[in-house]
Formats: sequence, structure tokens, C-alpha cells
Amino acid sequence: MRGTLFLVAGPSGAGKDTLIAASRERLGRDYVFPRRTITRPAHAGGEDHVPESVAGFDAKEHAGGFALSWRAHGIAYGIPAAIETDLARGANVVVNVSRTVVAEAKARFQPARAILITASPAILAARLNARGRESGKDIGERLDRAPAIAADTVIVNDGALEPAIEQFVKALKG
Repeated sequence: MRGTLFLVAGPSGAGKDTLIAASRERLGRDYVFPRRTITRPAHAGGEDHVPESVAGFDAKEHAGGFALSWRAHGIAYGIPAAIETDLARGANVVVNVSRTVVAEAKARFQPARAILITASPAILAARLNARGRESGKDIGERLDRAPAIAADTVIVNDGALEPAIEQFVKALKG
């Protein structure tokens, strides 16, 4: 039986990486959590990713090294092509993706489920401000251009973390 691709999307600061990391400890080997390749240094952004130069990313993308790839805010992101093998062997794959690729991914990979992680605008702004990567103006613009997606599950992560983790794990277990 083919595994399910879980597309975790939502605005920056919603806690996607936090929920993904917490769920790893609660799920078995039937779940795979591939690291994204990002054209950002390893120490930047606070997330566990594979850093890559723009030229290296472009070469991998051209060679079919990514199942999904996109660009946002001047940075390129890629999900490794190895997820196709994982899904075929029955593993469930959990990936943090841009809302802009959810529809394409759901069309290409079946079964696929979109999980939208969000929080109130005030919480998102506070979390982004705490990261210190963007100015207040940039944060405001980022929050204003958040596209909507057709999500199978929506989790509002602006309260205590444990209830959001429980909701997320429940969504992954179906």
C-alpha cells in the first residue's frame, strides 16, 4: 500500500517546524521526515535543512533531484526526490512546503493531505520579530500576502504547544 504525502503549510512563524519536530518522537518508522534543501546557510533560519548554493540547487533541480521545488523571498527550497521511493514502499512522508505548491503536489502525489498550520496575525508577527531576520515592514508585507490553500486539516497554533502537537499527530495518523 502506498504511503500518504502530508503537505505541511502555513505562514512563517506558525510553528510548522516545531510541530514536525515534536511529532517525530511520537510516530513510528512508518513516517519519514525528509530535510529540505534550502539556499540559505546551515546556521540561518533555525531549521534543520541541507544548505546549498544557488548554483548547486539549480543543478540538482535540473537533474531531477527534487520531487518538489519552489522559490520564495529570494530563497530556493527543494524536497528530495527520494520521497517518491519512500511513498512507493508505503512510508508516510511529512514535508514542510510552501502554500504555492500544495495544489501541484496534491495533483502529482496520491494520496496527499494538506495540513495548514496557522496562528493569529499578532502571534505570527511576534514570532517573526523574535527571529530577527526581517524588519517590521517586511514582516507586515509577508503577513499581508499569505495565500489561501485548500487544507484537509487546519491547526491554529497560537496557544499552548502541547494541544497543537496532539492535533498535528492526530492529523498524521488519520
